[in-house]
Amino acid sequence: MALDTAKKQEIIAKYGRKENDTGSCEVQIALLTSRISDLTEHLKSFTKDHASRLGLLTLVGQRRRLMRYFKRTNKEAYLKLVQDLGIRDNI
Repeated sequence: MALDTAKKQEIIAKYGRKENDTGSCEVQIALLTSRISDLTEHLKSFTKDHASRLGLLTLVGQRRRLMRYFKRTNKEAYLKLVQDLGIRDNI
């Protein structure tokens, strides 16, 4: 369940540091958060889709590692991003 190009470009434009910034922590965390929310909605309808559930857990772990790194390197930007995305700061 990949993101469509328009939605991805919108997220990159909103959270990127420069115009075509796809590698910064902010953009990666925002893209992962969008994919996680889409997969969560999918799994509410299809509760027995265990392959997607495994993919969801993988994405959550990847986002958690990125968030831990981002919090360690840039605390104030991390707190702003967490508040903007509406995710918990439990790292």
